[in-house]
This record gives sequence, structure tokens and C-alpha cells, in this order.
Amino acid sequence: MSATNASGISSAKYRTLKRFLALYGVLVIVILSLLGTLYYQYAKTQMLSSHRLAMQLESESYVPILKQWLTKDRNLSTFPKDLAYETALYGYDQKILVGNLKNNSLDFKESITLKDKYIHLIVPLAPYGLGEFYLIFETPDDELWRIQAVQTALIVGSLLFAFLLLIGFILARLLLSPMNKAIALLDDFIKDTTHELNTPISAILTNLEALKDEPIPSTMQKKLNRIEIASRTISTLYNDLTYLILNHDLAVINEPLDVSALLHERLEYFRHHIEQKKIHCELSITPLTLHTIDRTKMTRIIDNLLSNAIKYNKIGGTLTIGLDKEFLCVQDNGIGIPSSMIDQVFERYTRADKSVGGFGIGLHIVAMIAKEYDLDISIKSEEKIGTKICVGWKA
Repeated sequence: MSATNASGISSAKYRTLKRFLALYGVLVIVILSLLGTLYYQYAKTQMLSSHRLAMQLESESYVPILKQWLTKDRNLSTFPKDLAYETALYGYDQKILVGNLKNNSLDFKESITLKDKYIHLIVPLAPYGLGEFYLIFETPDDELWRIQAVQTALIVGSLLFAFLLLIGFILARLLLSPMNKAIALLDDFIKDTTHELNTPISAILTNLEALKDEPIPSTMQKKLNRIEIASRTISTLYNDLTYLILNHDLAVINEPLDVSALLHERLEYFRHHIEQKKIHCELSITPLTLHTIDRTKMTRIIDNLLSNAIKYNKIGGTLTIGLDKEFLCVQDNGIGIPSSMIDQVFERYTRADKSVGGFGIGLHIVAMIAKEYDLDISIKSEEKIGTKICVGWKA
């Protein structure tokens, strides 16, 4: 999974917007297609009505000539031909008797039909007292009506589609408004919480450091270790929240950084937490691994990868850490991530397991920093097997 795919709230919001617009667009296309079909049928009906009128008028002048032929001659060679239309005479069995039609495929259920680019008018001659005969007029379809209908449908349909899509976009924005307000409220809450956390966290950690220099009974030492673990967990969360809110205002110093030394330092920072869960560490860290990056941002990457691997690991589990010139990989054998959530874990406020504490911002911060430095992120996870996350530096 590329870090560029992780864009937090904006990603979730715009994904919702795109899904709504896609569904809305499909619905609009279906409706416009239906309207276009109806308009096409209307244009066809109008064209046939126009031809029907012209052919019927022509038949009024032709029928007397045909009547004369039927009553006197009936010589097929002298069958009268109309000057305006191809003409044919069909018997009561609907089979051709005489004529010169280009297309003899007729549907006698309709008085006027369009088939295979030819228009046919079928005139029963019984009302004229000429017996069970059918007079057929035929004319080729120039298809101008079809071209005009399609052009009109495309132009009007495109304008309507653009207009309705604009309406859909406005509706989508209105639907997203409550989400935007909720997100703004949550961000304000986090800002206020972060501000209030700073002083007590600093006081607790300062006093814990002071107590380490005094002789303390072993029973009290265990309690102090638990307090330190909880305090450092809150401190990590505080640092994440501060970075998330103030990252645009923080001074950035990109310089060659010994990531291996920093990794050892952060492992010591989490040592009590690792020992509390009886986690076994397997380290493969290449010394003097230098990468050009801001120290604070690299710290946030390491802390969040380690914090998640410890938090979601099982008691007595294994924490495998690898670092070389190309990758930093952190792997645990804990609860794992459901396959349905792997594509979402880098989004802000997403937690794979809501029974474990946190705001769901750690991996989002990792993705933000990775995107800023054009780093690659890969994640492999299986439920009840564990998770492995690697951050790679491009050559």
C-alpha cells in the first residue's frame, strides 16, 4: 500500500463523495438513457406520421388507377406504377401478386412500418370495394430524422447530465456537512485535550526521573514502573496529537540521522512496557544507518510503529525489528488486522481493534511523514497471526 493512498479524513470524505456521485451519476445516466430512448421513439413516430400522411394522400390518387386496372385489365405487365413510390399488390394470403418493392419483408399488423431502411404503407383495398387485396407503398428511409434525433439527444442529454451532476455535487456537499462539523468538533476537542495534557504529563515524568535516584523498595519499584509505562503511553499520545495539530508550524531540520541509534533510544523508552507484556525482542539493526530526515518526524515513525506492535501484541509475544540501508520493519505476532480494514489503517481515527485505547492517529502520522519524504509503506497482516509494517527509503 502506497503512502499516497493514505490521506486521512480527506480521503474518507472524498471517497464518500465519489461513491455518492458515482451512484447518482449512474442513476442520472439511466434516467437520461430512458428519456433519450423515449425521445428517439417520439422522433421515429413523428417521421412515420409525416410519411403516412404523404403516402395516404398519394394513395387517394393512385387507388382509382389501380381500380381501373383490377376491373378491366389485370395484366401483370401493365400493372400501374406510382411515380412517387415503389408499388406492390398483395393478395388476401398476404403474398405478393405483382410489384417492384426493394424490401418484401412486411408486417401486416401495422399500417406503416420501418424495417431495414425502408418505410412501407399498407393500405387494405376492401374499403374501396376492390376485394381482399393490399396496396403497398415503399420509400427508402433517408435517416436524417435519426441523425437529428441522436444529435439533439446527445446535446440536450450532455447539458442535462452536467446540470444534474452539479445538483448532485451540491447535494453531496450538503450531506457531508454534518460529517465536516463532527470532524471539526473532534479536532477542537483534541486540541483542547492536548493543551491540558502537557503540564501534568511533564510533571509526572519529571518526578518519576527524580524518584529513580532514591532508594526504593522493590514492591514500590514495580508500582513506579507501571506508572512510568502509563505516563510514557500518555506522553506518546500527547506527542502524536501535538504533531498532528502543529506539524505545519514545527521547524523542520532535515539532516543525516543515525536511525539505528535513534531506534535503540526509542526501544529503551518503551523498555518497561515491553517487559510488562513479557515480549521477546528479536533485533536485526545495522549500525550507523544514516538517512536524511527530520529527527522529530523519524521519532514519530519509530514510536508509532513500536507502540502499535507492543499494544496489539499478545502477552509473551515476539517483537521483530529490522533496520538496514533500505527498510525499517516492525513485526509482531499479536491480534492482526482484518483484511477488510488493511486499506483503511492509515486513515485518521481508524482503529483495527476498538477495545484497545488510542485515537487511531498513529499510523496516519506515519503515512503523512512517509508521503512528505516519498517513502514506501507496505503492510502485511493476518488475524491472530500478526502484523508487519515496513517503511522503505527509495534509492
